This record gives sequence, C-alpha cells and structure tokens, in this order.
Amino acid sequence: MITADEFIAAAKARGHDFYTGVPCSFLTPLINGVLSSRALTYVGAASEGEAVAIAAGAWLAGRKTVVMCQNSGLGNAVNPLTSLNAPFRIPTLFVTTWRGQPGQPDEPQHEVMGRITQDLIELIELPQAEFPAAPEALGPALDQAAARMDETGLPYAFVMKKGDVRDEDLRVQEPGHRLNLEGASRLYGKDNGPRPSRAAVLERFLALTNDRTAVVATTGKAGRELFTLADRKQHIYQVGSMGGASGMALGVALNTTAPVVVLDGDGAALMKLGTLATIGAYKPGNLLHIVLDNGVHDSTGGQPTVSSTVDFAGIAIACGYHFAINCSSLEGFESAFQIASEREGPALIHVRIAPGSMDKLGRPTVAPADVARRFKDFLAGLRPAAIGVGSAS
Repeated sequence: MITADEFIAAAKARGHDFYTGVPCSFLTPLINGVLSSRALTYVGAASEGEAVAIAAGAWLAGRKTVVMCQNSGLGNAVNPLTSLNAPFRIPTLFVTTWRGQPGQPDEPQHEVMGRITQDLIELIELPQAEFPAAPEALGPALDQAAARMDETGLPYAFVMKKGDVRDEDLRVQEPGHRLNLEGASRLYGKDNGPRPSRAAVLERFLALTNDRTAVVATTGKAGRELFTLADRKQHIYQVGSMGGASGMALGVALNTTAPVVVLDGDGAALMKLGTLATIGAYKPGNLLHIVLDNGVHDSTGGQPTVSSTVDFAGIAIACGYHFAINCSSLEGFESAFQIASEREGPALIHVRIAPGSMDKLGRPTVAPADVARRFKDFLAGLRPAAIGVGSAS
C-alpha cells in the first residue's frame, strides 16, 4: 500500500502534471491529492472517453498526462484509445481501477468487467501492469511505463486494486465551478436564403483566421474538406474518435494562450454533448467552438441526426459559455466569427449548413502520427500572445 502523495510525487518527478478523468471510490485519494496541489492540473470529465480526448489535447500542447477512471468506464474509453491515441500515437498514463476483482465482494454491475479488465486492455493492444502498490515499486514501475510509452507512442495502463492506495479523509474542496451567466450573451441569427455548403463555410473560415490559430477538425468530411482546401501545420484532422474533437480542443486550449478553434459536426457534438458542460465549467478564454450542422451523418450515407430540434447555442450558454450565436449564411457566419473574435471565450457558433460535400473530396495524405507531431511542434513554436480567437493577418 502507498499513499496518494507518494504516487503523485513520483509521477510529478517524471513530468506528469496534467490529470483528467472520472471518479471511482478507489481513486478518491489520488484525485483529492491532485486537486490539493497547485503544481498540478485536474480536469473532471463528463465521460471516460472525453477524458482520453482532453488528455490527448493536453499532450499536444506539451503536458505529460494521466487519465484516471473506473474499469466500468473502460468501454467508454475504448473508442478514443483505439481510434485517437493509436493512429496519432499519443501516449498517456492510464490508471483504471479493478472493481469486480474475482474473489472480492463487489456490486453486481462490476462482475463482468471485473473478469475481463486485463483481457480488454490487452485486446486493444495497450501495455499494462499492476498498479505499483509499494513505495519501492513506484519508481521502477513509472520508469517502465515511460520507456514503453516512448517506445510505442501508446498509452500505458496501470490496473489499481482496492487497497493499493491508502484511504484518506476527504480534503474538503470549495466547488470548483459555479454557473454564472452574468455577462453571457446569446445572439439569434436572422439569415434568409439557401444554406451554404460546409466547404463554403470552411473557405470563409480560412480567409478569416490567422496563422497562429490552432484548429481541431472533427472526424469525417469536415476534416477531409478542410485538408482538401488547405493543409496547414496548425490543423489536426481527427480520423476517428467521433465526438472527441471538442475534448481535444479543450485540452489544447487549457495549455496554450494561442487561439484554438474546434470545427465540430452536429452528429459528433451530440455524441459527446457532455463536453459542452466541461468546456463551460473550465472556461478557456481562447476557445471557439464551431458546430457545422447539416442535420445528417454525411460520411455514412446522409442518415438524419436529431439536430433539427437542438439549440446548440442555447445549450452552450446554459453550460457556461460566455457567448453563443446562431447563423445560416456565409455573411452571418462571418459576422458571428468577427463578434466571437472580440469576445472572451469560450464561444460557440452554431451554423446551419446544407447537406452534401465537395465533388472532389480528398483525404489527408499525411499520416495521423505525423499530423500530431507537426501540430505539437506548431503549438510549441508559438510565442505567448493575448487570448482571443484572432482574425486574418
């Protein structure tokens, strides 16, 4: 058995200073220890998959990350671990608890996952080890994890049993986030006429944004069209992990003063709608969230989403975004972008567009791992600047 402070200190000595995750009672000492340290960052996520995406963004911005969750949430994390971390070769230290451990009394909902936890981690091809539960094991275990992450570019999993970390009394924390809508504003667009294509909106976006703005594009045709129109080192094109772009952008925005824009889709935003709450709680002032809403799953044959009944801008304000606006024309989008550029974020632009995509639609020809490192180098090379969305230079 070790104390939370022993693990945190050993991990911090090896550079791990950004934590995110979803709580488990086994993790209480670790989470409280991280929350109590001014030298560490903890982002509480709405889901385990969101936490993986947030950590990926933080790694791109230069942080060494730890994701913590209960093994019952492994299913939520499988998609980003396999379709985000694996192709982009983004490592993180992944600490999962072992609820339902065979032979240990536990609740019935943990029985199946308790039997398959290690098998599932092995199946998704992550290196793993038992959580280092003795002080003398901490250093060697963390060094081995670091070596494997350097070697593979993949996350490394520790499986934590009950009792591995000494229970401690809860360190009382003031609520970290309070909903405060004072100063928040919502504008309603009055656009008329046919809705623009996604490509037309992206062309206008490229004309408006500057070369210091980090851009995270959601998976599917949004990223493909952006790449076809202009491939820039400041772009990262998600090729999987649907719904994870906003979480990744949050992880980036919390760790840079550069402007960050996430180009989201209606289907993707709906899949991880809880991320709007996380963004609204942590309030990165340099984040602009653009939802390109064509009402369909365009990459899979045009099946309808339920976005026609969803007010993304209203949801954003209710979640704590500072500014949100609707639009449905190129002129409306340009006006919305310029207004957002002058406001403190997080901001959201909900732009309704026409279904369909470019006739000659390409795919990114740069390998995901190369895109990730190019993007990471771009962020590392930026000089500190005032927070804001930016305008074309």
